[in-house]
Amino acid sequence: ELFHHQDRFLGCLALRRIGGQTEVGTLVAPSRRDLLQLLSSQSLFPVQVVEAEARPPGVFSWANRRVPAAAVAATFDQLAHLLQSGVPLLKAVEVLRDQTSDPTLHEQLVAIHTRIARGESLADTLRSYPETFSDLIVSLVHAGENGGFLEDSLLRIARLTERQAEIKSRVQGALSYPLFLAIIGAIVVAGMMTFFVPKFAPLFSRLQARNELPTATTILLSLSSLFQHYGVLLLGVLIGGALLLRRGLDTEAGRDWLDQQKIRMPGLGPILRSLALSRFCRVLGTLLKNGVPLLRSLRIAKDATGNRILARSLQLAADNVSSGKSLVAPLRSSGQFPRELLEMIAVGETANRLDTLLVEMADRLDTQTQRKIDSLVKLIEPCLMLVMAAVIGFLVVALLMPVFAGNGL
Repeated sequence: ELFHHQDRFLGCLALRRIGGQTEVGTLVAPSRRDLLQLLSSQSLFPVQVVEAEARPPGVFSWANRRVPAAAVAATFDQLAHLLQSGVPLLKAVEVLRDQTSDPTLHEQLVAIHTRIARGESLADTLRSYPETFSDLIVSLVHAGENGGFLEDSLLRIARLTERQAEIKSRVQGALSYPLFLAIIGAIVVAGMMTFFVPKFAPLFSRLQARNELPTATTILLSLSSLFQHYGVLLLGVLIGGALLLRRGLDTEAGRDWLDQQKIRMPGLGPILRSLALSRFCRVLGTLLKNGVPLLRSLRIAKDATGNRILARSLQLAADNVSSGKSLVAPLRSSGQFPRELLEMIAVGETANRLDTLLVEMADRLDTQTQRKIDSLVKLIEPCLMLVMAAVIGFLVVALLMPVFAGNGL
């Protein structure tokens, strides 16, 4: 069972060779015509070509097709050790295919094993699954196959994938508690305004009729009435606004604006910039260390930043390099890269140690970023507590002031 992915045609095939043998397998091509031409060039005659459905039957779209980074890292780590132990590539992929517990990865390894058995390279087979194997992975595998150091490339892929997953997990873990506090606080306040505060309105009706109700209490009762009578409408407006905002952010201009705001935000902006630059340095250094040419490495590493503004600056740098110029000049003119990184790149270009210095810089940026995240989280938590205390304090004071006024206090 296979599926369409973007513009690639995937099919289940029944083939007959010149000698009369019949085989069943899978093949990937941009279209049905390309698939038939490819078969003809290999002296294969299709008995039946079945175009796969858009999605495997019985699999829900929101719960599949994404392979965890840990599974990818473990697969490449095991593959490298099997190859180092002298196991042939085809047999090693077969072992991994039978061992993996991830259904999506299993399907992909089945197809990869079939294509390797037909004589295709590992890099070419991985390129057919960009949702699992990025351009970085494919480039490292391709460099390893051509340079005779495939095992080392696979180990580097495993370590790099683990490192990126670890950083992502640490960032999410650090921000999860403040986000949890904010959500719980918003739910509690909305619940109090909708169900708790309205019970006090009849008690204050006499003071309200004499216009003696304190201003804070008047504001609180008005907000409570708004939540009570128009809460569903307000929720619908918020959801509609969020959907419109998401639709706008899906456009080219919207993505550019969002990525620009990400790196400009006070407090969080420098952290997001450091994370993006760390990924760029690590990916570029790893590619260069594995023998991938600088120009191709730049064009792959720019997408690792995850930020369109930074990627555009790196694309200009790649164009600069293609014309025989230095890498540092366009990066400096963009104003998006810290001076420390620029100096490190300049030294690396001069000393021909750019790959090593970039990886070292990535480690340094990761350390600095983690410190910034820890500091920001330590600052966010008390700030959220203060905001929640202020809101709860306002509720209590607004409800107690009429009581004091009614008792002559």
